[in-house]
Amino acid sequence: MTERHHRPVSFAGYKFEAFEGGGDPAAISRLAHETANALLSRVREQPDDDVLDRLVAFTDTNGIDAIAELWSRASARSLPGTLWRMYLLRSMIRSDADGNSLFFQRGVEVSRTIDPVVAGAPDPAGPLEVVALADEILRGVFNGDLAVALDRAAAFARVSAAGCTSVADDLEPTEPARATELTRRALRLSEIASDLSASSKLWRSGGLD
Repeated sequence: MTERHHRPVSFAGYKFEAFEGGGDPAAISRLAHETANALLSRVREQPDDDVLDRLVAFTDTNGIDAIAELWSRASARSLPGTLWRMYLLRSMIRSDADGNSLFFQRGVEVSRTIDPVVAGAPDPAGPLEVVALADEILRGVFNGDLAVALDRAAAFARVSAAGCTSVADDLEPTEPARATELTRRALRLSEIASDLSASSKLWRSGGLD
């Protein structure tokens, strides 16, 4: 995707960093769309397990900023914007597997939707299970039905958002600052879920570019 090599950066799971940079916006947008489409087409045409493994683990070696440079400023409901959110969600999960498994499991307990089933996580889902799920979903972007992968990621984000909200309610009387932080996190997860669901529909209709 790029010849530049980046030092891996630490990504705090409770934060969704804003990445900014210079350059011509039109050129950056064009590059984002070209690279996203080229990558997806190339891997889907010639699937290879080693390549898929490297793609899934790309940010583990190169850092989340390597992806952000290409795709973070693209429209949320475009192919590059969608790939960015998929990698961002995976990085968030892996950065704090213990915490994310707790939020997801709480979300399963309070959910009244089919989202836990759509996400496809085992019950109970511990830290190892949610990390494996994140890898499995991202892998499905490249070698499975993209719409299904996006729906699973959106479902995971919604369940986790519900869990964060529930834990925030518990903490409000004793730890209001932490409760506020979790409420903000739930909102961001809900926004990501909404964008991924919309992108799934666009992909099915041939409109995700």
